[in-house]
Amino acid sequence: MAGPWAGPRSRPVNRLRGLAVGDALGATTEFLTPREIRQYHKVHRDIVGGGWLHLAPGAVTDDTEMSLALGRSIIDRRRVDAVSIAEAFSAWMRSKPVDIGNTVRRGIVHYRSTGRPKIDQNEQSAGNGACMRCLPVALAYCRAPVEQLVSAVHVQSHVTHNAPLSDAGTDTVVKMVVAALQGGGRRSMRQIADALVSGFPAFRYDGRRVENPSGWIVDTLRAVFQALFSTSGFEEALVDVVNRGGDSDTTGAIAGMLAGALYGREAIPLRWSNALDTAVRQECEQQAISLVALANGGVQPVIEGTGISNHG
Repeated sequence: MAGPWAGPRSRPVNRLRGLAVGDALGATTEFLTPREIRQYHKVHRDIVGGGWLHLAPGAVTDDTEMSLALGRSIIDRRRVDAVSIAEAFSAWMRSKPVDIGNTVRRGIVHYRSTGRPKIDQNEQSAGNGACMRCLPVALAYCRAPVEQLVSAVHVQSHVTHNAPLSDAGTDTVVKMVVAALQGGGRRSMRQIADALVSGFPAFRYDGRRVENPSGWIVDTLRAVFQALFSTSGFEEALVDVVNRGGDSDTTGAIAGMLAGALYGREAIPLRWSNALDTAVRQECEQQAISLVALANGGVQPVIEGTGISNHG
């Protein structure tokens, strides 16, 4: 994974825009069951807002907001820096976001109270909150050796999530994105997903359709992989996954980053891009270009969260 990024310039934009449209699309059906979705929407396929958060059309949730907070930190520091990332997440929580997961909240409170930007390993933190925001790391470290990529993603993850299953799932998603950035296709991405299943059989995704997936990383990625590998286009994959209900803003966001990587910018429906909040869309584009430029210019070594911050 140390080779040059091989995609056209438009491709990095897909990843962040794909994530954001998946988040905005899935927010409408979050916490609904598939039966309820059919009752209210028949097939949900447009960015219309609403949902339990009563969002405006095109608004996004914590998935996109935390990704952008992470991206700002990486661009500012020219590297993954644990304290800088923890500060970025803390500032985001202080902004009173429309939604925040319990595990994320606990991790940020831990940082504020201890100054340590890393929580202790805890199986209860095996949620999807670290995976949903991992995309900026994949973009910034897409030319780095795989060991550095994994180290970087663990640093951002462990601010709030530190569990073997969460690490394994998040590692897999960033590797799949990087494989696509380097010109790999569906086969390369599926090989990486299947390697995860070999190491952690709980992630097996070739069985019964996963519906109403929870925020547990295993449920999330099984649903995402089923949708990604059983469909043949960006829109089809995202419509599939968000109509499963459950934690659909996050399954939509992760499916969006992966499907954007696989199918390219032109595959993202124009009606979805146009519906996305303008400020969010613009920051996604600007950050994606800056992060890949950082990768091409030589991203700096990771600074891990082993010390104590003197934050105020």
